[in-house]
Amino acid sequence: MLEWPYPIRYYTLNKVDVDVLVVGGGMAGCWAAISAARRGVKVAIAEKASVIRSGAAGSGIDHWQHAATNPCSKVAPEELTEAEVEHCGGYTNGIVRYIRCRDAWDTLLEMERMGAKIRDTEDEFKGAPFRDDETKLLFAYDYENKFTLRVWGTTFKPALFNECRRLGVDIFNRVMITSLLLSNDGKEARIAGAIGVDQLTGELYVFRAKAVVLSTGVSTRLWSFIDPVGLSSFYPPNETGDGIAMAWKIGAMLTLMESSGPAAGIGIFSWPSFGIGNPANTWYPCRIVDSKGREVPFVDRDGRPLRTPDEVTKPSPGQKFMLIGGSIYSGRGSHKYLGPRITPNLSELVEKGELTPPFYADLPSMPEHERKAIFGLMVGQEGKTNIPIYYNYTRAGFDPDKDMLQAYWQYGSETKWLDWFGKVPANFRDSAVGSGSKGGLVVDWNLKTNIEGLYAAGCIIAGSAAASCAATSGRWAGAKAADYAKSASAPSINWSEVDEEEKRIYSLIEREEGICWKELNAGICRVMREYCGDYKNEDLLNIGLIWIKEIKEKEAKELYARNPHELIRALEVLNILVIAEIVLHASLARRASSEYLGFYRLDYPQLDPPEWRKFITIRNEGGTVKIGELPFNYWLKPPFKSSYQENYEVYKPW
Repeated sequence: MLEWPYPIRYYTLNKVDVDVLVVGGGMAGCWAAISAARRGVKVAIAEKASVIRSGAAGSGIDHWQHAATNPCSKVAPEELTEAEVEHCGGYTNGIVRYIRCRDAWDTLLEMERMGAKIRDTEDEFKGAPFRDDETKLLFAYDYENKFTLRVWGTTFKPALFNECRRLGVDIFNRVMITSLLLSNDGKEARIAGAIGVDQLTGELYVFRAKAVVLSTGVSTRLWSFIDPVGLSSFYPPNETGDGIAMAWKIGAMLTLMESSGPAAGIGIFSWPSFGIGNPANTWYPCRIVDSKGREVPFVDRDGRPLRTPDEVTKPSPGQKFMLIGGSIYSGRGSHKYLGPRITPNLSELVEKGELTPPFYADLPSMPEHERKAIFGLMVGQEGKTNIPIYYNYTRAGFDPDKDMLQAYWQYGSETKWLDWFGKVPANFRDSAVGSGSKGGLVVDWNLKTNIEGLYAAGCIIAGSAAASCAATSGRWAGAKAADYAKSASAPSINWSEVDEEEKRIYSLIEREEGICWKELNAGICRVMREYCGDYKNEDLLNIGLIWIKEIKEKEAKELYARNPHELIRALEVLNILVIAEIVLHASLARRASSEYLGFYRLDYPQLDPPEWRKFITIRNEGGTVKIGELPFNYWLKPPFKSSYQENYEVYKPW
C-alpha cells in the first residue's frame, strides 16, 4: 500500500476568526467573497477543491443566461422573470431569477474588468448574425432578442480567484466544511461559524463567523453511482449537497426536495455528456442527419418544421421571445415561450423508415460562423466539453470542417418530458437534487434563510439555475452577509458541539476495517432507485425510509477511512444519506403528481391539481421532521412588495 504523501495531523485543531465565512468557492462562492470583502469585512472561503477551478463553472461555461439589461436585449427583466416563473409552472424562485435578470449584465462587466473575456475582440465572428458589431458581443439561442450571451467562460474562475486574492480574502483550499455552528447567546439561535476538515492532512478547522454564506451546489450521487453502466453524475461528483445536509441539521427550511431526478440540460443526442449534437444547449442549433444523410428536423413550438439555422434561432411567428428552456423542456412549460426542438415524432419517423439510425452531428454542413461557434467556442469553453470533447477530439484528428460525429440516441427518448433524457430506468440516469427548478434552501429577498446570519447563493437555493444565477446571487448574498456582520456581535462557540463533531469525524479513521465509502454510496443509490424512482407511492417511500434508517443505524456506523482522502469521501456519503432521507420525506408530503417537477405518484396520479400548486417545505426541528407550505410567488406577497422592481429597489445592496 502506498504511503500517504502529506503529513497526517488528525486531532490538530486550528481556530480562525472572520466576519463572513463563505462555504464553497465556486462561481457563487467567489462572488459572495468578493462582494463581502469590498464592503470592508474580513472574509474567508472554505473550499473542498481548489478555488481557482472549483465548482460547476470551474472548468468553463459557454453561455451567460438572461442578461436582460445588456445594451442589445429586447426583453425587460420583469418580463423575462415572469416568463421563467410561468414556464416552470411556478415551481421556481422568482427572487434569484429576477436578481439575475437585473444584475447579470453588470456582473459580467465587473468580471471583464477583472480580466475575463466576454467579447469577440479579435473579430473572429465579425458579420455573424449572432454578433453585435458595435459591442462585439455574441449571443446564443434567440438571436432576435439577444438576452443570452456566448462567453469565454474558461477565463472566469481564474479572474475571480485573482480578485479574491487581491482583496485579501483568506482561501482555505481542500477544506470540507462538515457542520455549521449555532450560538445561543441571544434571544434566538444564530450562526456562529462552522467546522471543517483538511482533506490532505486530516486536521480540523473551527471558523468563528458572524455570518455564513452557503454556496455548495447541488446534491448528486443519490440514484446513480458505480452502477452497471459506469455512470456517476452529470454534475461534478464531489458536489454532494454538503450545504443542504448541514443546513438541515441546524433547522434551515428547504423546499422542492421532492423534485429530484434527471440532471437538467441533456438532450436526446447527448452521450457522452454534452459531447455530440445536444439540441438544447452547447450544440444548439447543430444540424442532425441520419445514416443516409437525411435531416432530422427541428420544429418550432407549433410543430412547424424548421430547415435552416436562421429559423431555429428566432422566435416562432407571433412569439415575442423564446426561452432556452423551450428546447430543454420539450412539450412541457408555457406554450408562449417554448423554443425550437428536435421533432417529437422521431421514433415514428424511424418506424416508418423515413429516418435510419445511427444519427450524426453534421457540423460540415453548417454555415462557417455557426460551425466555429458550436465547436470552436461553445464546445471549447463549456467545462463539460472543453477537455473531454474539444481537446481530446481535436488531438485525435477530428476536423469539424469535414468530419461528422455519431449522435447517440435511444429509441423513444423524445416522446415526453419524463423521457426527454432517454427512456431508461432511473438507475441508469444522471440524477441531481438542487439543479434548475429543483430542491434547496428557502430564502427571502436578502437571500437569508430562516436561520439568523445564514445566507445562501447559487444552486443551493431552491429554484436557482445556471452560472449567471450563481454569480448574481453570490454577489448579492455576500453584500447582505457583510452588512449583517458589520452590526452583529462576535458569536460564542459552543465547544461541546465541536467536541461531538470531532468525535464523529475521527471515528471513521479509528476503525481499521468495515464498509468503505463506495459501498455505502452504492447501497444508498440502490434504495433510492428501488423505492424513490420515477414512479412512487406511499408504501414504496415508507419502505425506503425504513431502509435508510437501518443503514444509518448499522452500515453507516461501520464506515471507515484509511487516509484523509477517504475521510472526505466518507463524510460526503454520510451527507448523501441525510439528503436521501429528506427526499423520501418530501416525496411522501406531496400527495399529487406534477409534470413540472417530474414527480409521479401512482397513488395520486392527478397532475398538478390546483390545491397542490404550492411549495412543500420541510425542516428538521430537534430531530422531528416538520412539513409546511408556501404559496407560489411568496416573494411578491406580504411582507414583501407586490412587484419585482419594487422589491429590488427596497432590498438591493448597491
